[in-house]
Amino acid sequence: MELSVPFQLALITVVAFACQWASWRIKLPAILPLLLSGLLLGSVAGLIQPKQLFGDLLLPGVSLAVSIILFEGALTLRFSEIRGLEKTVRRLVTWGALITWGVVTLSAWGLLDLPFELALLFGALVVVTGPTVIVPLLRSVRPKASVARLLRWEGIVIDPLGAILAVLAYELVVATGQQGALLHGLWLFFQAIAVGAAMGGAVALALSALLSRHLVPEYLRSFLVLSSVIGSFVLSNSISEESGLVTVTVAGIVMANRKGVRTDDILHFKENLSVMLISVLFIVLAARLEMEQLLSLGATALLVLAIIQLVARPLSVWVATLGSSLDWREKALLAWIAPRGIVAAAVSALFAQRLEENGVAGAELLVPLTFMVIIGTVALQSVTARPLARLLKVAEPGPRGFLIIGANPVARAIGQT
Repeated sequence: MELSVPFQLALITVVAFACQWASWRIKLPAILPLLLSGLLLGSVAGLIQPKQLFGDLLLPGVSLAVSIILFEGALTLRFSEIRGLEKTVRRLVTWGALITWGVVTLSAWGLLDLPFELALLFGALVVVTGPTVIVPLLRSVRPKASVARLLRWEGIVIDPLGAILAVLAYELVVATGQQGALLHGLWLFFQAIAVGAAMGGAVALALSALLSRHLVPEYLRSFLVLSSVIGSFVLSNSISEESGLVTVTVAGIVMANRKGVRTDDILHFKENLSVMLISVLFIVLAARLEMEQLLSLGATALLVLAIIQLVARPLSVWVATLGSSLDWREKALLAWIAPRGIVAAAVSALFAQRLEENGVAGAELLVPLTFMVIIGTVALQSVTARPLARLLKVAEPGPRGFLIIGANPVARAIGQT
């Protein structure tokens, strides 16, 4: 059954809301019903055809949406939240990411018989976690503040770094056999970080000056920030590939920690926009996936998933938390929670398409393998994280009671009653 373009767009929107509402009711991250809905509406029922629906605008649109989502997440990061845990965050997004990359690469190379360069790219793709899955999971798990803050910082900061690692791996794949491929890839890696950090800082300082001096009317504040994020993302990517994600992340973090800059209204707007973008993106990207590709992966791919969950993550957390103030219970929960999100899905789709156009053997496996990891980690951790947090006694109690603001006679009478 083939639906018209307006019907497909309407169906995506309505189903996206239904998934978000259902996940709120059952207190699970929305990514799982969104992914399943995308698979059902796409490859199973054939009601949504993303390639025909969006054409050449699909992947650029996904990239722009991811930039907005990352900026919104970065805008919530304040250095005061992780005072005393800064070293742990740095280790998680550096040594922890490298350990995960190495373990996943070797597993995919040895168990799935992928070419080493392609396994290297797959490992880079699944290094990232991301705010699209971490934040909803934290809402339902409600772990101790230290664990929640570490997971949120890691999920947002590691997304652009993982994307740049994927660029490095991609360059090695397409330049296989060429002399100097590794040095060229490393140059692109550090160039992307430098360009992104410089441009992100400059954008944040410019926006902070405009907002703090009230040079923009109230009703245009959010529009200004949104247009600046999109513009700087595209400009940064034009200078150095995938540096745009670093740009928007740095811009969000700098703005969040600037004194005298009010961002509450902007953050509220971005949160609402991010929920809509995340919902649509997961349905559309999942609808592109062929069910036969997922089913053809076999039991060996599930073994790779088990290694990611039970070996790579605990090992990276153990190294990152050496000498930290976290106790073993907090470390255990931190080692269990690492769901993969929208950046892994989006970047895998982008590089798989490029590799297929270049005729690289095995490139068609990248997207189903990445989605297998996304679905597997989200499904497993959504169901088990809250019971595990309670078992380890690192879960905050559920919100109870009422807050009465004010001490006037009416408020006191209500309180006494």
